[in-house]
Amino acid sequence: MKIHFYLHFHTKPGEELYVNGNMEALGSNDPAKAFPLKYMNDEFWQGSIELSPGKQSKIQYNYLFKTEDGTFVREWGDDRLIDIPKSGLEEIQIIDIWNHAGEYENAFFSSPFQQTLLRHSKKAGRSSFPKSFTHIFKVKAPLLKKDEILCLGGNGTVLGEWNTDSVIPMTLQGNWWICKLSLPKESFPIAYKYGVYDAKHKKFLHFETGNNRLLYGDALEKKISILHDGFVKLPNNTWRGAGVSIPVFSLRSKNSYGVGEFTDIKLLVDWARKTGLKLIQILPVNDTSATQSWVDSYPYAAISAFALHPIYLNVEQVAGKKFESVIKPLRKKQKQLNELPELNYEEVMKVKLFAIKELFALQKDEFLQSDEYKSFFEKNRHWLVPYAAFCYLRDRNGSADFTEWKWHGNYDKETIEKFVSPKTKHFDAIALQYFTQYHLHLQLREAAEYAHKHNIVLKGDIPIGIYRYSCDAWVEPDLYHMDVQAGAPPDDFAIHGQNWGFPTYNWERMSQDGFRWWKQRFEQMANYFDAFRIDHILGFFRIWSIPMHSVQGVMGHFDPVLPVHLHEFSERHIWFNHRRYTQPFINDAVLWEFFDHDSDYVKLNFLVDNGDGTFSLREEFNTQRKVETHFAHVEKNDFNNRVHDGLLNIISNTILFEVPGSNGEQFHFRVAMENTSSFRYLEWGTQQQLKDLYVNYFYRRQDHFWKEEAMKKLPPLKGSTNMLVCGEDLGMVPHCVPDVMKQLGILSLEIQRMPKDPNKEFSHPADAPYLSVITPSTHDMSTVRGWWEEDRNKTQQFFNHELGQWGDAPFFCEPWINKSIVIQHLHSPAMWSIFQLQDLLGMDGKIRRENPHNERINVPANAKHYWRYRMHILLEDLIKQKQFNEELKEHVHASGR
Repeated sequence: MKIHFYLHFHTKPGEELYVNGNMEALGSNDPAKAFPLKYMNDEFWQGSIELSPGKQSKIQYNYLFKTEDGTFVREWGDDRLIDIPKSGLEEIQIIDIWNHAGEYENAFFSSPFQQTLLRHSKKAGRSSFPKSFTHIFKVKAPLLKKDEILCLGGNGTVLGEWNTDSVIPMTLQGNWWICKLSLPKESFPIAYKYGVYDAKHKKFLHFETGNNRLLYGDALEKKISILHDGFVKLPNNTWRGAGVSIPVFSLRSKNSYGVGEFTDIKLLVDWARKTGLKLIQILPVNDTSATQSWVDSYPYAAISAFALHPIYLNVEQVAGKKFESVIKPLRKKQKQLNELPELNYEEVMKVKLFAIKELFALQKDEFLQSDEYKSFFEKNRHWLVPYAAFCYLRDRNGSADFTEWKWHGNYDKETIEKFVSPKTKHFDAIALQYFTQYHLHLQLREAAEYAHKHNIVLKGDIPIGIYRYSCDAWVEPDLYHMDVQAGAPPDDFAIHGQNWGFPTYNWERMSQDGFRWWKQRFEQMANYFDAFRIDHILGFFRIWSIPMHSVQGVMGHFDPVLPVHLHEFSERHIWFNHRRYTQPFINDAVLWEFFDHDSDYVKLNFLVDNGDGTFSLREEFNTQRKVETHFAHVEKNDFNNRVHDGLLNIISNTILFEVPGSNGEQFHFRVAMENTSSFRYLEWGTQQQLKDLYVNYFYRRQDHFWKEEAMKKLPPLKGSTNMLVCGEDLGMVPHCVPDVMKQLGILSLEIQRMPKDPNKEFSHPADAPYLSVITPSTHDMSTVRGWWEEDRNKTQQFFNHELGQWGDAPFFCEPWINKSIVIQHLHSPAMWSIFQLQDLLGMDGKIRRENPHNERINVPANAKHYWRYRMHILLEDLIKQKQFNEELKEHVHASGR
């Protein structure tokens, strides 16, 4: 039997196409062994293979595109499946259209839509087809309305001569609408279209838009033709939804223990149903218990990318009535903690961990023997066993810093397997972690299923980094660059940049096993979430890497990056002075600028006079880390704080950073160079020459390089999950980022007060792309009401130009203003409008919080921020706010969401 592949695809010289599938002739699903197609004409690439009769009953395949630079791009989806008859067939002709990952329709075949939001729209259509046929027509149509099915019509007697009363109903099989027909030879070429048919009222509604589809060829015995026609040509941007965003720890219910719990998500679902919202977005919920202090409230510093945080466990549900005696003594403390306006992380953790230990002691024998637990353990043992051992060793050593542990500081799988054996004396402490994670899994899974039952989806959050002293770093340190710190360059929210302290990823090492760790991470998330936000998706293009000797994010550079070479300075006629450009520039005027009247004290205690009107830092203070260490041992007062901050800032007063190991040949520009005193004290001509090279370094030379880096990582990672992928693409965004996200169908993040057009003060929600999430604020920003009071000039401009209002803007964000902003976002063309709960409550003067500045979740400029915001109203009471809920629902529905 011969199988002929024909692929509609327009290429340029140097580009190639391949077929990869589950049979040897197609490479046995190994892209390196894929079958090459041949250029046929401007419209088609073609290739033929032979298949022994009866050898294979089904062929699953997809296409690969090889670019001019040798990069392979895989088409989206895994649903090209061909049934092979056992006998009687000599040829199969397959005519395909490339499935571009960025097609809007592909989003509707992701988990949130297929399993929840669109699951009730699936219809069977036609029940049977003739046994003998020459052609199979296949097409996708994810956005049909209730009772609608696809049909086929065209010229020729079989297709009804375009008579809408004679169209042929199709049937839905998997993702494809299918029709099998026997077409006579004399009918070719055939013009046809797909149409929409009302199955309930047996009425033709309309044909798809665009030109007629054309089919050339023939209809021979012992041959069938299969047409994969891609997507039906119908409006593909009509589905829009709205959602709410809030961290789990911020939820408040009558029964929670001073913190939101997984079981509270069900109450949030009940409220979302009443208001017409279809999505709930939360922050990361992984275990962050590293220091056993409030510092662990930071949800992006997980000690495990897989384990859930014990703080979210509802201990009453674990206890049930049988062990209620454990819970009763905690009622008074629970009430005290729950009445606090904010989260008291340390006290809540004490209560939770005490209750969990008591319950485990009472339930352990029955728990360890249960089949449900054993199944959970086997499925998750790859991370659960090392995590449990890590937690025990952390507690035993009083620190998560495994580099300082007395035992097992270097992970060895075989040794740890013995270490967690049930025969050991400390096994109860190990099994306690199994017990905790099992019940957390059950409760989050139950919340997800409850949401799905009520047609609401959950969106999670994947941090870009891992905690330096995490279980993941302990188990596989080679997956990370442990000798640097990840962060972000300066922006309006953090003028000195951000230093997250995380190690960066060793992408080269991760690629060697096909990004196994990432795929396992996605698989774990898919147990609970339908969609996820990639925190700082720019990190997949390049990450901001900060040396360990630095404290501020401004001291970093992008990695990977193409550095500036020494010869480039001479080529641009720039006089190169190594000390002047690479060391902090310090003279008397600069000292006065940084230290004012404290300058003489700084000179005397921290600097060396160079004898030429400039100064250098003494050896013991010449890095930010050394300064930080020194001031950790001195009295904390205003004077010492001023000197400390001034020294950190003056160390960053430089033009270039030398690339380690380059022998003075390669350099990185210090970001925001123009803002430094070092730059201002250069003569004008040199400034202009350096600015030109600076722009080339940051905005021109890297773009293609960073695109290549992203395309090595993002396509295989996105292809490994069916969750809807959203990217947080804010900050210093390379030009290639929007195109890559568009090509891969990854939703962007659009924020009105953070426009991506540098020439605009604000973006307008009406201009957002369809494949995007639009929001007026995020957890890293002030809420709408808080922002309104921050900058009077900006508020006035927004009031007049974005809201279209005359006169002076009100000093406070009145409910009608907040409502106007929400309505603007609801009417945006973006697929999703997602709002912080605080911004939704801000529309109602009766139920919103009195002080909006108490509603901010995070301040990125503060590396030691305490994440403790909790909603001020009980979820049970919010559900009862009938007038507010109905008004919000009305706005949501009026916007078409």
